[in-house]
Amino acid sequence: MKTSAAPSTPTQQTSPVLGIQAADRAAGVLMGAATGDALGVPYEFAARLTDDQRPAMIGGGLGPYKPGEYSDDTQMHVCIASVASTGADLTSHSALDQIARNFHLWRESGATDIGGQTSAVLRAAKHGVGSPSELMAAAADAYTARTRYSAGNGSLMRTGIVALAYLDDSTDMVKAVTLISSLTHSDPECIEACILWCSGIRTAVLEGTFDGVRQGLQLLPADRRDLWAGRLDEAENNPPHHWPSNGYVVTALQAAWSAITRTPVPELAPEHGSFPAQHFQLATEAAVRAGNDTDTVAAIAGTLLGARWGLSAIPLAWQQAVNGWPSLTGPDLVRLAVLTARKGSDDADGWPSAPRVNIPAYAGEAYVLPHPQDPGLLLGNLPLTEYQGEAPVDAVVSLCRVGQAPILSGTEVEHVRVWLVDKEGANANLHYVLDQTAREILRLRQQGKRVLLHCVAGRSRTPAVAAAYSTLLGTHPQTALAQIYKGLKHWTLLSHWQLHDAVYELVGCNPYRPRQRPRFAWSRMPR
Repeated sequence: MKTSAAPSTPTQQTSPVLGIQAADRAAGVLMGAATGDALGVPYEFAARLTDDQRPAMIGGGLGPYKPGEYSDDTQMHVCIASVASTGADLTSHSALDQIARNFHLWRESGATDIGGQTSAVLRAAKHGVGSPSELMAAAADAYTARTRYSAGNGSLMRTGIVALAYLDDSTDMVKAVTLISSLTHSDPECIEACILWCSGIRTAVLEGTFDGVRQGLQLLPADRRDLWAGRLDEAENNPPHHWPSNGYVVTALQAAWSAITRTPVPELAPEHGSFPAQHFQLATEAAVRAGNDTDTVAAIAGTLLGARWGLSAIPLAWQQAVNGWPSLTGPDLVRLAVLTARKGSDDADGWPSAPRVNIPAYAGEAYVLPHPQDPGLLLGNLPLTEYQGEAPVDAVVSLCRVGQAPILSGTEVEHVRVWLVDKEGANANLHYVLDQTAREILRLRQQGKRVLLHCVAGRSRTPAVAAAYSTLLGTHPQTALAQIYKGLKHWTLLSHWQLHDAVYELVGCNPYRPRQRPRFAWSRMPR
């Protein structure tokens, strides 16, 4: 069952122009939440994992859940995202009413779990006179007024998407966060926690730092700033499991912030398998080790981590595994996040909503080339995916945007989507992505699957990843690139020096630059 989206409103704004790296980070927000959620699901309210135990997306838990399935944290996030992704003004009555309706729909048809406070508010708001959002907000206020403990973590876990809707305006973001949190959690501490976290997400997407959480203190009432600054200090000085009762919104935020700030960012040493982007995985795992409400703490941390490091920093295995209500997978979550950041608009190629993106003329005609060292790996381009009969495969690894439809029409194959851009300076996590993708291909081949690797034209990203794969088989990068070059009709990898050099750097070699020392037929390569 699908959640409903609010119609576009007259206040809908023009799609903002996001830089490529900022778009990557925006795409990581919902995926980060969902992967953290799914990683924490098996350990919720169970014995706390120790530092030497690594969590895994094995499912089970209180659902029980399928492997990679997310829980109510992301399910409620999707209820908001389905409205935010239309570009609607989330402070409008129509948008708030639709979010409220989505919450009711979710509770009645899809909730695999639901917090006590959220459940009580939704039940109370089901009947009465007024609009859905007014009834829900009134029920939340009544709950806060009559209950000693009304500051649960149930709104903090689901409001991260709101930051993407207001990348251009922090004032309106605060207003939207306040209204959306107050649908179920109107306690001031819940609203303040959501403001701080959304400030962190907004700055992380725009600037690529975690500074926005501290900067968000200035968005709070003046008499609350010192209190929250002290709480952040406490989080930075204690491990995530310091707060065993993390169902409280303050301790949930502190546990997530502790996991993020106390997890060291790895140095870039590709030859040793060390990449800064691994901070996403390491800090998300640390959030799970906080114990107790593991899926919620990890979802909260994952949202900010995804905003800081981007979709390209999330392990491909996690991206492939994530799934949940209402029948969504990773690409669906990316679509909702990117559309929200773009005020509901696709780009000129129809991405991210179109079933298939437009194939540019420069992609050329469909072609396929067996990998020189492994004929079970086929190298191709985007047009080839329209003629799958010529190259039957069991899996496809796409290094470019392809759209929402199955990659090979009428054929069920495993499809791995990789965020890799063929523009200099566009890939914040270039070495990590190359390494991840090459190892994913190796995994597929070890499973006996015939694999198609492609980008748009098959001239730069495809040969780079193919060469990185060759190095896993023991081949020197120079030899690997030369072998692939000889088989390709066209080659533009040397126009993308960062991509070319990264192949060497993954194995600790100094890049060999043909432009400096021509050899083979390098001198005939397009400049």
